[in-house]
Amino acid sequence: MKVYFDNAATTPLRQEVIDAMLPIMQNVYGNPSSIHSYGREMRSAIEAARKTIARLLKVAPSEIFFTSGGTESNNMALRCSINDHKITHAISSRIEHHAVTHTLEDLEHKGVLKVSWVNLTSEGEVDYANLEELLKNNPRSLVSLMHANNELGTLNDIDRIGELCKQYNAIFHCDTVQAIGHFPHDLSKTHVDFVSCAAHKFHGPKGVGFIYISNRLKISPMITGGAQERNMRGGTENAYGIVGLAKAMELAYSEMGEDAKKISGLKQYMIKRLREEIPGVKFNGNISDNSLFTVLNVSLPPHSGKEMLLFNLDIAGIAASGGSACSSGSEIGSHVLAGIHADPERPAVRFSFSRYNTKDEVDYCVEKLKEFFAVQAEVKH
Repeated sequence: MKVYFDNAATTPLRQEVIDAMLPIMQNVYGNPSSIHSYGREMRSAIEAARKTIARLLKVAPSEIFFTSGGTESNNMALRCSINDHKITHAISSRIEHHAVTHTLEDLEHKGVLKVSWVNLTSEGEVDYANLEELLKNNPRSLVSLMHANNELGTLNDIDRIGELCKQYNAIFHCDTVQAIGHFPHDLSKTHVDFVSCAAHKFHGPKGVGFIYISNRLKISPMITGGAQERNMRGGTENAYGIVGLAKAMELAYSEMGEDAKKISGLKQYMIKRLREEIPGVKFNGNISDNSLFTVLNVSLPPHSGKEMLLFNLDIAGIAASGGSACSSGSEIGSHVLAGIHADPERPAVRFSFSRYNTKDEVDYCVEKLKEFFAVQAEVKH
């Protein structure tokens, strides 16, 4: 059996998304910046996509700017706001995506600003009292905190963070890459200045995303060289990717309740099966109903073959992750697990689910984990 449990890294394209993109790829090829009919046709497709996304997020179309994905959007929000608004202090957490932590560390290394790392609970949620203390002591900071952690599934209360940022005149950037398409976001009510999105996290194409920039805040472009995206992002737009992004997001919103119920049930079923079959199993992060239902980080009992666990799962046809896919190949362990002080002797595996996964796949995965631990027990004996 082949099992794909790495949907937090990327998701398979939905057929409906492919169907929406194909006519653009095959028949609509004008440059959207050209004024002739071919260009106007492509421009119309892009603007229709922008309006769809804006409607779903309850914002103005003029606040949506298309990018290559979450990493670019995060960098744009951080680098441009810090530069344009002369920010000298930032607040973030040690378990943010590296597109945030590495960017802030780079700016701190260059002497641009100082970074304060907010305290976290043992499950990876922001310590809101500590956040308020940092904001109180550092007026006009930039705060960059994600909605849903990509390795743990733990959620932050972004409405609460937004209100604190508003109270202390801070700029708020939220990496919502893992959350958009899985939770509704009403940005007309959440006080947030920047939101980042990547289409491939909810069955859209890779290489395309967007940044929401509140009309309360003005920044200069990060990529120059053209007047595209209303002078905010130079370069010819990835038009068919943008169409696919909007279609994937529209589908995700229309089926959100149904998908949440199914995938949450799958996650809870795997928790139950693992507790029944593997003595000593634990879980990293929040596994309650108030968590990202697509992600389950499993903390397995210590054993001598932990370095081979992901390899053995792969041999069995099971795709899973030990952390963020963006850190693949690194010899350094997960910065997220280190950030919540998880036991380094216990191997951790992130299983992440989508609408296409089944209970049979969970059963198969649990059986393979049981076999692996049984072999290890025999070797040890």
